Amino acid sequence: MHANTPADPLTPLAELPGVPDTVASVRTAVDRLYGHRVMRRRATEVAGEAALRGARGSAALSGADWALEEVRRRTDFGDGDQARTIGAALRVTAEAGGSLQVWRATPLRVLARLHLLAASREVPGGAPEETIGRPRLAGETVDEPALAEGQIRLPGAEELAARLDGLNQLLVTGSAAPALVTAAVVHGELLTLRPFTTHNGLVARAAQRIVLLGSGLDPKGVAPAEAGHAETGTEAYAQALAGYASGTAQGMAEWIAHCGRAVELGVRESVAVCEALQRGAA
Repeated sequence: MHANTPADPLTPLAELPGVPDTVASVRTAVDRLYGHRVMRRRATEVAGEAALRGARGSAALSGADWALEEVRRRTDFGDGDQARTIGAALRVTAEAGGSLQVWRATPLRVLARLHLLAASREVPGGAPEETIGRPRLAGETVDEPALAEGQIRLPGAEELAARLDGLNQLLVTGSAAPALVTAAVVHGELLTLRPFTTHNGLVARAAQRIVLLGSGLDPKGVAPAEAGHAETGTEAYAQALAGYASGTAQGMAEWIAHCGRAVELGVRESVAVCEALQRGAA
């Protein structure tokens, strides 16, 4: 996606083969979850558990694949690379819910804030302080494991700035495309651009969460797509992302379908939580 794309470049994506069915399937799954009797009384508890599972999933995709109970049990996430990744995922996931108002006006400001939260507690030798909370400059590289290694070119600083500006304009203007399509594009664009020197995956997945929260599709944050992406596995995630980065109609449709599947798997997690709460097991 580039700055000189049409005013609403997302609507054609919503019409790609398979995408309307994906959108409808996700809508049905989310509506079914919201209609669960437990959601009428204990939605806050379900949302809290969904956020925890989402953060765990996002961290797993960034190389820290811890058991859910270990994430739940721990209080100190400052010792070791994996623990710091878990802590960063928890912080950015928690921030997503409180970012909606600012996101609607200045999405890039929220992205900077998310990166600041993710990277600010790095140990000495981690992300240099001057790179935290701002997009990469010319000559700066990305210091984190890359998805689809070798398949996705790292944009230079000039292209990065132009595409971030295009994404910002699109989000501020709004799109008639379904929420899933917008969320998938925001997620895929940020993963492809890798705008920061570190923690791009965590930021991209938190941005997807913000879009789903703010769009009305999942206003309570109970469909943790991050958990779904983790369940499908890093290899499938990387393969789908390569499809997005290719820019082809088929690749874009496959990425949107992958994101839709992740939301549905997140819904399944929360339905299980609802059932456990109903039985008194959680």
